[in-house]
Amino acid sequence: MAASSSLPAISYAIALSNPQNQPPKSFSKTLIARSSLSSQSLSSAKSHLLDLISDQNRGLATQSDRRKLSQITDAIDSISLINRDQLTTNASLSGTWRLLWTTEKEQLFIIKNASFFGTKAGDVLQVIDVEKRSLNNVITFPPDGVFFVRSDMEIASPQRVNFRFTSAVLRGKDWEFPLPPFGQGWFDSVYLDNDIRVAKDIRGDYLIVDRAPYQWKE
Repeated sequence: MAASSSLPAISYAIALSNPQNQPPKSFSKTLIARSSLSSQSLSSAKSHLLDLISDQNRGLATQSDRRKLSQITDAIDSISLINRDQLTTNASLSGTWRLLWTTEKEQLFIIKNASFFGTKAGDVLQVIDVEKRSLNNVITFPPDGVFFVRSDMEIASPQRVNFRFTSAVLRGKDWEFPLPPFGQGWFDSVYLDNDIRVAKDIRGDYLIVDRAPYQWKE
């Protein structure tokens, strides 16, 4: 009983010494220090992650290097843990995002084997419009080719987006070949800033993209 009765006494003492009900200065300083430490840790984790993927050819090199894959996914998991409270499904999610690195086998297969079709893969993009609830996954084949998959999306949580594919199109300079829609799923954007976004999806794949210096449109 004595232990429990001390709690209101402590609260009352704080209230008397702080009549405007403001947090004690030492408490405020502690919060600021923790926030600064978290920001520094996040900045360091981001730099480390970008260094790890800098020579990985969008993920192609990582496919044959299990040690590097483990290092990269561990770095992403660290960022995810530090950044677990960030809201990443607001308007900041909208934009044309360009692939830096992924473990998605389908995308990597197309990038690797585009030369079989007499071309090469250009930018690989994810184009998101939160307001319109739309998402396009795009693979470009310069100068005129493009393969893109349209999706509807919905915000499921502070970091999760659900999506459903609605159509797919393979397009050349003077032709277009529609493909049936296929699949649905979700992804979590575990980190988002003005430069990059890091995501995990329903299949356990990872994605790192940066903001493209242009807006892609159909």
